[in-house]
Amino acid sequence: MKSIAVLGLGKVGDLAARLLDQSGFAVRGFDLRLPLEATPFPVATLDVGSPAALRPVFAEVDAVLSCLPYHLNKGIAAAAHAAGIHYFDLTEDVPTTASIIELAKTSKGLMAPQCGLAPGFVGIVGASLVEQFEHCRALRMRVGALPQHPTGLMGYAFNWSSEGVVNEYLNDCEVIENGVHKWVSPMEWLETLYIDGVKLEAFTTSGGLGTMCETYLGKVDNIDYKTMRYPGHMELMNFFFHELLMRDRRAIAGEILTHAKPPVDDDVVYIHVSAEGSRGGRLLRKEFVRVLRPIEIAGATRTAISWTTSASAVAVIEMVRDGVLPNQGFLKQEMIPLSAFMATRTGRLYG
Repeated sequence: MKSIAVLGLGKVGDLAARLLDQSGFAVRGFDLRLPLEATPFPVATLDVGSPAALRPVFAEVDAVLSCLPYHLNKGIAAAAHAAGIHYFDLTEDVPTTASIIELAKTSKGLMAPQCGLAPGFVGIVGASLVEQFEHCRALRMRVGALPQHPTGLMGYAFNWSSEGVVNEYLNDCEVIENGVHKWVSPMEWLETLYIDGVKLEAFTTSGGLGTMCETYLGKVDNIDYKTMRYPGHMELMNFFFHELLMRDRRAIAGEILTHAKPPVDDDVVYIHVSAEGSRGGRLLRKEFVRVLRPIEIAGATRTAISWTTSASAVAVIEMVRDGVLPNQGFLKQEMIPLSAFMATRTGRLYG
């Protein structure tokens, strides 16, 4: 795998393309509009919703990374499957991933969705903790992408796709509870956490577990994923979506929320992954906790959510190129060794 097309050159896609270029890939970038700033790789406009437009592009590359809204990824994945090239994306959407799993059964290349932060990196971390126990009774994964200096009752800024956030807040969530695979409502199971003295709340949201419930059913007694926010956020979002019935008007809800809380440069990503279980007859708890802020990469300051998401995807792509991971079929994030991930050129950013 030497050449790769990156579709969607927003903050995440642009940085991912630059990191891939620095890692030695021949990168071609595509977006609806040409970027305002110069790039070290060629960029062209492309109608990503047209299979006819994708066909000649995919005929000239070994892989594609989609950094597009989740609803476009089924078509992108189908076109990559038809071209016999590797496919990577950042989606948290469960139905999209289910369709890609079906494609992977007959794929010539690797089908690897969910390569971002959550799902993605947190699943890799979670799997590494589970492996440390003879029996794991609970795996809890929490991630929050937040403004460092929150204002207002909501305490939030939409540094991520509003469409994706609304999707996570309204779609049902997979869990394993007492050994049983279940679907539960989003924005429930409220809990309080403290990271570096900062008080946060966590509640269920959709998609963050990826394929982990399938992988660990019968092996781990309890698994769940929650989003972290500043206190009071969940109550406001439940009021907005359910009492005001904005759940029935998702596109408008996304516009309202983004207009009210636009993105900020000074963001922070909180990661809190914990596991409990037994080893050698002793009950133990293991934790992986990180506070990640904007850093300088590729000649510019990158927001925490953009570099953590981009770096996770690029590190996985590097591992496939280097033969550390399979090059055909479906890739589950929990199959990726954390130590090998952190040893990649890009994965070291998480260190």
